[in-house]
Amino acid sequence: MFGKIGAAVVFLSATLQAAGPLQLFNGKNFDGWVLESISTSVKPENVWSVVNGILICKGRPPGVMRTTREFSNYELTVEWRWSPSGKPGNSGVLIHASQPKELFAWPKSIEVQLGHANAGDFWEIGETLRIANTKPQGRRWVKNGESHEKSAGEWNHARIRCQGNTVTVWINDVLANKATELSTVKGAICLQSEEHEVQFRKVELTALD
Repeated sequence: MFGKIGAAVVFLSATLQAAGPLQLFNGKNFDGWVLESISTSVKPENVWSVVNGILICKGRPPGVMRTTREFSNYELTVEWRWSPSGKPGNSGVLIHASQPKELFAWPKSIEVQLGHANAGDFWEIGETLRIANTKPQGRRWVKNGESHEKSAGEWNHARIRCQGNTVTVWINDVLANKATELSTVKGAICLQSEEHEVQFRKVELTALD
C-alpha cells in the first residue's frame, strides 16, 4: 500500500505529530478502516455499525475492524463498554497487525486484552514479547494485579503506549502491564469482534517523538 513501508511509517508519524491527535474513529462511519470476518456468509456490516456516534460490534462472527494505515511510536486511547443490556464479555485491541488470519480470524499482531476481568493482559498472535520476571501462560502474558474494569454499561478507558519495542498499558488510569522486546514495532490497529457485544466511543491516536 505504501511501497517502502518503513519510510512511510516514519513520514506518517512526523505528519501526525504536527497535526495533533488523530481520531481513528470519526463517530460517523468506517472511513480509514476495513472490516474483516472469519465468515463468508455474514457481511461485516451486519456485525459492525455506528449509532449516535457510538461504534457497536455484535461480537459474532469473529473478525476485526482494521485500520487501512500502519502506525509506529504512538499512544492510543480507546474508550469501550459492554452493552448496558448485556453481560461483560470479550474483545481486544490488536497492535502492530500485519498478515491477515494468522491465527483463526486474528491477524499477526499483539493483542491488548479488553476481555472482562482480564483487561490489560497481552496475547501473542504470531509475534512475541517479554515481561521482566514473568513467564507466559502459553501465548498469554497476564496483567499486573487486580482488574480495574467497570461494570457493564459504564465506559472504560484504555491507554496503550507503543514506543520502540516496548508497549505499556493503563486501564482506567491504573498501570496494568508493560512488555519489552516486541518482535515488531509497527503495523495496523484492530478492534476485535469476539463473542459479546462491545461498544466504542473513542479511538484516538497521538504520535510520539
